[in-house]
Amino acid sequence: MSPATSTGTPAQPAIPTLAHWIDGHAVSGTGPGLEAVNPATGTVNASAPLGTAEDVDRAVSAATAAFPAWSATDVAERIAVIRRVADGLQRRTEELAAVITAEIGSPISFSRQAQAGFAAHAIAAAITVAEEFTWSERVGNSLIVREPIGVVGAITPWNFPLQQIVTKVVPALLAGNTVVLKPSEVTPLTAQIFAEVTAEAGLPAGVFNLVHGTGPVVGEAIARHEGIGMVSFTGSTAAGKRVAEVASATVKRVSTELGGKAAHIILPEADLDAAVEQGLAMAWVNGGQACGAWTRMLVPAAAHDQVVEKLREAAAAYTTGDPTDEATAIGPLASEAQRARVSAYIEKGIADGATLVAGGPDRPEGLETGAYVKPTIFADVDPDSVIAQEEIFGPVLTVIPYTDDDQAVAIANDTVFGLSAAVTGDDEHALDLARRIQVGQVTINGGAYNFMAPWGGYKQSGNGRELGRAGFEEFLETKAINV
Repeated sequence: MSPATSTGTPAQPAIPTLAHWIDGHAVSGTGPGLEAVNPATGTVNASAPLGTAEDVDRAVSAATAAFPAWSATDVAERIAVIRRVADGLQRRTEELAAVITAEIGSPISFSRQAQAGFAAHAIAAAITVAEEFTWSERVGNSLIVREPIGVVGAITPWNFPLQQIVTKVVPALLAGNTVVLKPSEVTPLTAQIFAEVTAEAGLPAGVFNLVHGTGPVVGEAIARHEGIGMVSFTGSTAAGKRVAEVASATVKRVSTELGGKAAHIILPEADLDAAVEQGLAMAWVNGGQACGAWTRMLVPAAAHDQVVEKLREAAAAYTTGDPTDEATAIGPLASEAQRARVSAYIEKGIADGATLVAGGPDRPEGLETGAYVKPTIFADVDPDSVIAQEEIFGPVLTVIPYTDDDQAVAIANDTVFGLSAAVTGDDEHALDLARRIQVGQVTINGGAYNFMAPWGGYKQSGNGRELGRAGFEEFLETKAINV
């Protein structure tokens, strides 16, 4: 039987108390912890320590001490360790999926397939790059060599917690760097599992370090630290600007992947049923909490009403509810604060005159508790309006009519962001438009995601790349030796 209190009420399960991971050991924090809350239930998942600048100092010292031996380790041996990390994550896929669902509300099927499942593909791609990488080459009388930077600071977001840890930490380690990670305070359990796996894989002490805490304290301490040679940051544009500002004092390299406002251009010749199905899925992926979500659907003016009706029908098939239910398509947002933010944007869209096709600012029926929001579609959206320009980070799709290719491209480019886009239509026609869109990656007709291709943005979507050779090179210095 479950233990009970003296009043007969079942006792609450113990809340896991997490620790930093520094120099190969769990290190307890001092003072009050930071509670990570399940957005579906409001219960506390875990208590993570509120890290300090002193904790970052200790982690950097450990990483600095470990760097000479790790950077001198043969690439094949570094790859062997990372393969063991991949195996460890694979063995814990179900646990990771359940933890991510509890931490941010991703539906369990999505957590299993994409959130936890992404790691194996990303690690395999990074290993391939490391195996094939040209570490030195002759150019005239010069030997051009690529060398690790030193200690890398990695700051990761909550929306894809394991994916973002893997896409930063793994290539950094394969390149010969040591790492200090600050994960999102929303997802400390996911980061803790990753730390455990690295230790089980035999990663030497100090090569990977984890410091929990907030951005203004731990994040800024990492960006400011003289012992860190590079910061890789993913998060909001505002936070990315702050990281770059703080890091500029030591002129360290800063690689950022920031916000997005992806346009999905549906061309006149496109199969509208297929375009709507995929477009809606990519707009509402992870509850719209994805920087690459296709949140602006650009449609030919003549087909606008037809597309809207198809969207209305498609939206009815999406189930919002308990994220632990295999049938759920959209769970809660990651926090109550996020729910309130998205609801405010929906209210703004209504106030500014956009046509509400589905959803709205209120909570879904029957889901009066938890960070739930109605998946929402707006039509006849002014491309200059707030909901068409700002990153909402929730399940909100805006439908914008256009008259010709030039206007479609102009609307797609008329934003401060430039992360990703999509085009659906005849291949050659779509390719022509893709070349004109100012973003780091364009998907044509649902092309499969390529883990060997670089991911990153133009403009205020960031200035670095992840994945593929370009992502690997972010973690290397270039030296010319003239002979």
